[in-house]
Amino acid sequence: MQPTELARMFTRDLTRLAQQVRAFPDVESLWKTAPGVSNAAGTLVLHLEGNLREFIGRLLGGVAYMRDRPTEFSTRGTSREELVARVESVRDVVRNALEHMTPATLSAPYPGGFLDEPLSTYGVLVHLSGHLNYHLGQIDYLRRQVTGDGAIALAGLPPAAPPPG
Repeated sequence: MQPTELARMFTRDLTRLAQQVRAFPDVESLWKTAPGVSNAAGTLVLHLEGNLREFIGRLLGGVAYMRDRPTEFSTRGTSREELVARVESVRDVVRNALEHMTPATLSAPYPGGFLDEPLSTYGVLVHLSGHLNYHLGQIDYLRRQVTGDGAIALAGLPPAAPPPG
C-alpha cells in the first residue's frame, strides 16, 4: 500500500466521523450514553483526535502536540461545531503527514515503538485505522441508540437500500 492510499483512507474515515458528529441533533445527545456504555460519542471523538494527533501528527508528521489522555475522557459538553472543527483539523494533519511519507518510511520501524511491540510504521497505521473505525462504529451505534434515528449516508458509500416490505 502506498502512503497516498493510506491518506485517502484516513481522510475518508475522518470525513465519516465528522458526518456522524453532525448527525447528532444537539450537544446533549453527543454526551449521552446508553446502558452498559461508559463513553459518550463526544468522548470517543476527543479520544480519536488525541490518538491521531499523537501517533500520526506528532510522531510521524512532526507536528507539535502534547497529549492529555485523561482529559480526553473527562471533558464533557464540547459543542458539535467544535468537535467537527477538531475532527476536520486532525483530518488535515493526518492527511498531510501521510502524503509526505515514502514507501520506505512505511516499511521502517515505527518511531519509538508502539504498544511494546516492534511494528513497522505500516503496521501501526493499520492498527490506528482499525482503532478509528472501531470507535466510528461505536459512535454510529450510540447515535442511533440515544436519538432513535437510523443510518446516515456516509462519504464513499452508496445510499442504503430501503428495508424490504
